[in-house]
Parts: sequence; structure tokens; C-alpha cells
Amino acid sequence: MIGTDSLNRVIGNTVYDNDGDKIGTASEVFLDDQTGNPEWVTVKTGLFGSKESFVPIRDADLTDDGLRVPVSKAAVKDAPRIDTEGHLSPEEETQLYRHYSMGSDTTNTMTTGTAGMGTTGRTETTEFSSGRTDTDRMGTGRSDTDLNTHGTKGHDTSGPTTDDAMTLSEERLQVGTQQTEVGRARLRKYVVSENVTQTVPVSREEVRIEREPITDANRGAAYDGPAISEEEHEVTLHAERPVVAKEAVPVERVRLDTQTVTDQETVSETVRKEQVDTDGIQGTGMQQGTTGEKRGFVDKAKDALDRDNDGKVGR
Repeated sequence: MIGTDSLNRVIGNTVYDNDGDKIGTASEVFLDDQTGNPEWVTVKTGLFGSKESFVPIRDADLTDDGLRVPVSKAAVKDAPRIDTEGHLSPEEETQLYRHYSMGSDTTNTMTTGTAGMGTTGRTETTEFSSGRTDTDRMGTGRSDTDLNTHGTKGHDTSGPTTDDAMTLSEERLQVGTQQTEVGRARLRKYVVSENVTQTVPVSREEVRIEREPITDANRGAAYDGPAISEEEHEVTLHAERPVVAKEAVPVERVRLDTQTVTDQETVSETVRKEQVDTDGIQGTGMQQGTTGEKRGFVDKAKDALDRDNDGKVGR
């Protein structure tokens, strides 16, 4: 069994099925809240790890080569598509158990979340003792003017008596970033052939006949030999031919590098907040009372002015 001390070796490691075939890469490990043991591992499969599936890790083996899970690659490929964010509902986990032909603990309601590396928790329902209701906890026959155990008037009709005020809460967004793998880039070199044409100058020898008249300078050579005879002279001709040789030389070095580009992305989410409403309250609040006093002062000044005008008209 894989313990929590080995989780760092699981995440990012290669996952193999029971036949030794590669399935994908381990992404997140989910723990059981009750036992603290690893229960599920999400495996990224498909092109560039675009698909993420839940795989049981309860009986998996961790070797030097990677993580070997006791299911087939085909079973992982056909696993139910379940969102890896948040918690697994009991229905989703039951669906996974059924798909992998595994037995589930029917006495516990299992939910799975991703706090840290992921946790699998048990949903618990807080119950009162047998036969005890909310009114038993608050007591019966108590009026709104009675003092509760905190010395304040009134009591909480929705549950146990607390104090003389209720707390209003609201949800607020906490937006952060998470490093995820979105793709891979590969650099590969291969060999291509192309024709290269290059012009090179070549030289060759040609025969030409030179004639010279008989002079005193060459007369001796001209009369050397028989007067009438047959004679033959031979000249060897030479010519240059192109010679091609190939040499492999380095011309450039290429490597892969990454750069960080920052974009602005808008996040929209619905948040809830509590508001208070009143029922059966008479009178106005402090702000309303202040406004009413100002309005009454204006009315009194207007009435005094009208009476003064009436007295002037009578005179």
C-alpha cells in the first residue's frame, strides 16, 4: 500500500496498467479523510495530457519505473468523465467504484476534494439525541421578553439560543493562479537532400599548328635528316575535370527556451451574502428620526410665517 510519505514520488510519475502498458502521468492524489490513506489518483492521458481520469490507487504499487495500478488501460480510457476540481459527490464515487468493479464502503458517505494534494472526506450529519427536537434544546413556554441564558431578551427561533444579535456573512472571491501543463513543444532535426549547382572554371589543351619559314637560324634543323621521308609527331593533350567532395561542417546551434508572457484574464463568479429583513418593528431608525426632526422644524417655521401673514392682512 502506498503511504502519504510516498506521495511526492507519485505526483508527476508515469502510470502503468496491470499489464505494464503506459497510461499517462499522475497529476493529483486524493486522500481519505477518515483513514488518511490515498484513495484515488488523477492521470493525465491523451495528446499533451488533455484528458484527466480518476484511477484507484488503493492497491497500486510504486516502483522505480513508475506507478503500477491494478486496472487496465482500456478501463481508464473508458472511465467516467468527472471534474477533478472540488469534491467527488457520493454518486460520482459510487459510479467510479462500479466502473472499476470495486467494493465501496456503504456505511460512509465519501466525498473527494482538492485541498493541497486532495482529500477524501466523510460527510457527517450532526444529530440530537433520540427524540430531542430544537424546541427541547431551547425550552418551551418561553416568551420573547424572557431572559435567555446569556442575560439578553428573546431567543433564537431557528436553533439554540445564542445572544441578542445575529451575524451577517458574505462570500468573497479569493482569486489566485495555479501552474498547469497546457502543452509541449518538441525540437527535432531530420535530414533532407537538395541539389546544389555551382559553376567552376576548367581548362583544356587544344592542338594548333605553327608554321615558320626557313631562316638562317633554323636552317641546320631543317636539313637534318633525309630529303624525302615519312615522319610522325605526337602531342599529349590535357584537360581539367570538375572534382566534387562533400564535408559536414557545423553551421548553427538550436535549442528550446521558454519565456513568460503575462495576460489579463477576467474571472467571474457568483457570491452570496446575507441581508437582514424586519418584521413587526414599529417606528423609524436613527437616520429616519433625524430626517423627521428636520422636516418637523421646517413645517413649524412655515406655520408661524402663515400666522404672521394672516395678522398683517387683518390689520
